Amino acid sequence: MKNFRRFTLFVILFFTFSVLQAQNIFNKGVNITGWFTGGNARSMAFSKFGKEDIANIKSLGCDFIRLPIELHHMTSGAPDYTIDTLFYFYLDQVADWADEVGINIIFDNHTIEDAKSTAVEAPLMKIWPQMAAHYKNRSTRILYEILNEPNTMIAKDWQPIQLKVLNAIRAIDSVHTVVVTGADWGGIGGMVNLKKLADPNLIYSFHFYDPFLFTHQGAGWPDPPLTDLGNVPFPYDAARMPVCPASLANTWVKGSLTTSYKIDGTAARLQSTLNSAITWAKNNKVRIFCGELGVYNLKSPVDDRARWYKEVCSYLSSKQVPWSMWDYQGGFGLFNAGSNEQFEYDINRPMAEGMGFTIPPVKTYVMRADSVPFDIYTDFVANGIILGPSPSSSSGDNFAPNANAGKYCIYMTEWPQFNALDFDFKLNKDLSKLVAAKYNLEFWGRCETPQTEITLRFLDTRTTDPKDHPWRMDYKVTPAQIPADGKWHKVVVPIRNFRDAGTWDGAWFNSTNSFDWKAVDRFQLVTESMDLKGKRIWFDDIRINGTPITGLTENSGMNQFKAKAFPNPLTSETVIEYNLPASANVEVIIFDLTGRKLQTLVDTHEIAGIHQVRWMPGDKNTPNQKQGIYLCRISSAGKNEVIKLVVNEK
Repeated sequence: MKNFRRFTLFVILFFTFSVLQAQNIFNKGVNITGWFTGGNARSMAFSKFGKEDIANIKSLGCDFIRLPIELHHMTSGAPDYTIDTLFYFYLDQVADWADEVGINIIFDNHTIEDAKSTAVEAPLMKIWPQMAAHYKNRSTRILYEILNEPNTMIAKDWQPIQLKVLNAIRAIDSVHTVVVTGADWGGIGGMVNLKKLADPNLIYSFHFYDPFLFTHQGAGWPDPPLTDLGNVPFPYDAARMPVCPASLANTWVKGSLTTSYKIDGTAARLQSTLNSAITWAKNNKVRIFCGELGVYNLKSPVDDRARWYKEVCSYLSSKQVPWSMWDYQGGFGLFNAGSNEQFEYDINRPMAEGMGFTIPPVKTYVMRADSVPFDIYTDFVANGIILGPSPSSSSGDNFAPNANAGKYCIYMTEWPQFNALDFDFKLNKDLSKLVAAKYNLEFWGRCETPQTEITLRFLDTRTTDPKDHPWRMDYKVTPAQIPADGKWHKVVVPIRNFRDAGTWDGAWFNSTNSFDWKAVDRFQLVTESMDLKGKRIWFDDIRINGTPITGLTENSGMNQFKAKAFPNPLTSETVIEYNLPASANVEVIIFDLTGRKLQTLVDTHEIAGIHQVRWMPGDKNTPNQKQGIYLCRISSAGKNEVIKLVVNEK
C-alpha cells in the first residue's frame, strides 16, 4: 500500500510538472557576479551587495537573479567537500532577501577550474546533496544549477555525470527546479546535443555571446587575446569596420573581419542561431533559458552595444525564452564604464532601455559630509564597505571566533611587512566635519605576542592632477595600547592624531600635507613597521565615534528632534533629517492630510545623533502619491514631531 501511494504521488507530480513545462518560471534577469567568489567563504566580499540591490534589480522589471557561486571553494575541499557554515550563513541571507523582495534566484555552481574534466564528478556528488539537504524546505523561488559551462568536456562524458548529480539531488529534494546544461562551454551546440532527461522539473540552459568578434572585442582572456580589437559595429556596417590589428593579422580574426562578419554580424544570423535552441526545446517539450548573454564594454561602441541587447533580448522575449544578462556590474555590466556603478546614478541608459528594463529617473550624485558615528567592522564589515582579503590563506581570518562582542573578529598572523587589510568605502567619504568635531577611531584589540605593532591608515583618492597621489594618514598602534596579555583592550584614537605619512605610488613620495579628508577612499590595517611572523593579534568593533554634530538644522533648539526636510517643497524626492538626543526606538511615518498612514520609512532602534532618510513620493512603494501636502511624523521616547511636506507637480 505504501509503495502504491508513492507511485500515485509520483504520477501526480509527473503530470503536474509536465503541464508546468510549458510555463516559464521567470522571464528576464541579471547575473550578480563578483559576490560569492573567492578562495573560501572568509575571503568573500559579502557586503558588496545587499537586499537593496536585489530590490533595485526587481524594480528594473526582472523576476530572477542568477547568482554565480564558486561553490567548490566554499567547502573544506577533497575528499569530503564539507560546506562551510559561514557560507550557509551568507547564502541563507540572500535567499531570505530574494524571497522577501519576491524574486527567483538560481544558485549557479560557477567553479570554473573544476569544469574542465570528468574529475568534477567527485566534488559535485559530495556538494549537491549537502545543498539539497540544506535548502529542500526553503522557498521554491530557489533553483539549483549543477555546473556552469562544462567547458572542455564532451557530451558523452558530461551527460552521465550530470544525470548522477541530478539523481543525488532528487534523492533528497524532489521539489526545487534544477538547471541543467550541455557540454562545450554551455553553448547552444552543447545543449542541443543533450538527451532529454526523464525528470520533468528541469530547465535547460544555454549561453549566448554571438558574434564573438563583437561581444568580446577588447577582451584579454580569449585565445588569441582581442585586446587590440575595438570599434567593431553591430550590425555589420562596411563603412565602419575597423582594420585588423597587426597583433591579430595571422589569426582567425582577420578572416572574420574581412569576410564572415558580413553574415555573422547581422540580426538574421543571431535569430537563426537562437532558433536552433528554440526548435530543440519545442521538439523535446522542455523549458529553456539563456543563462548568460552580453557584450564587453571596454572597446565596443555604446550605441552598437545597445542595439545588440535590444535585438537579442527582444527576440528571445518574443519567443517566450527567459534570459539573463551577464552581468550586473563589471566589464559586461549594466553601468557606465568607469563609474561608481551606483543604481540611481550610473546606469547605462541606452543599454538598459535596449533590454526593456524599467530604469529609475536620472539623478546626480552629491557627496555629503558624514556627521554621525558609523561602524567599519562589527561581526562583519559594515554596509557600504568592501573588506579586502588577507595576504594569504594562512595569514589569519577575517571571521575569527572568540570576538570581543558578537560572533566574529579579525585575526592577523604571519603577514609580510607592508601589507594591508582594506576596508574600501564603495563611495568615497567626506570625513572633514568629523575631524573638525574631534571624532575618534575606536576599536578593541587583543594580542598574545610581545612587541606587535600595527599601523592604522586612511587613504584619500587620487585626482586627475598628475602631481596628486593617494595620500596616507597613519597612526601606529603600540604594544602599550594592546599589551600582549591575551585580553581585549579598547583603543580610542582621535582622528586628529593621524599624521600625513606620504605615499607609495609606484615610487615613494614624501608628505606634502595634501591629504584630503573630503575624499577618503579607504581605511586599512597595515603591517607598516614590521611583519607578523610568529605574531598574533586580533581586532574587533572598529568604528568612527564621537559626539554627533549639531547645528546642521536651521531651526536648532525649536523642535524636539530638530527635524527638517530638504528640499521642501519637493518634486521627486526629499531627505528628512532628525536629531535624536539619546539612543531609542524611532518611527518615521508619512501620512496624508486625512491622517491615513501611507508609508513607514523608519521603524528601528537608532543611536543618538543626526539621521537622514529619503522619501520619494510616487515610487514603487507609494505609487498613488501625487502632488499635494503630506505630513511626516517622527516619534521616539513618547515624543512626536511633525513636518509638513509639499509635493509639487513633476
